[in-house]
Amino acid sequence: MLDVTIGAVALRLQTEPGLFSPQRPDAGTLAMLSRITFAPHDKILDLGCGYGLVGVLAAHHVPPAQVTMLDNDPRAVAVARRNADANGVSGVTVALSDGFRDTRETGFTKIISNPPYHVDFSVPRHFIEKGFNRLVLGGTMWMVTKRRDWYSNKLGAIFGGCRVHEIDGYYVFEATRRRSTYARWR
Repeated sequence: MLDVTIGAVALRLQTEPGLFSPQRPDAGTLAMLSRITFAPHDKILDLGCGYGLVGVLAAHHVPPAQVTMLDNDPRAVAVARRNADANGVSGVTVALSDGFRDTRETGFTKIISNPPYHVDFSVPRHFIEKGFNRLVLGGTMWMVTKRRDWYSNKLGAIFGGCRVHEIDGYYVFEATRRRSTYARWR
């Protein structure tokens, strides 16, 4: 069990070996969350939710029915569901999906992700390219990695730019959808 307090929200989260960062909340995720503010109208997607820290936290700031948590690992989905229930936000949607491949949900105001960045770029490429179309105009994609250039370039190419916040050795990317189609480099 992990006990974590972020802002005024205290959470108790179950983890399991084999899930991402099972011993403590990931420092990159915490860095990213330090930049995000939630508004009551937000519709949130926790993309690659793992055991559910981001989605469960978000559901304490917005109505739980406005939070979707996706992961491609059935164990992560089961643990995230248990954590949502145990932390009083059972109204969230927790589903098995390989990125966006197994969901049709759209209209998000925030997509939040700590993508796997120690492998090739196919997963974050999918998250960024497909995530753009799942955001409302004015919606923001948030990502955190230890790699700056590829993410900054990719988010810039799709969104027409992004803000980069460097926090404790991590890069937190903030890219807002400002047009209906991908940006074009000149």
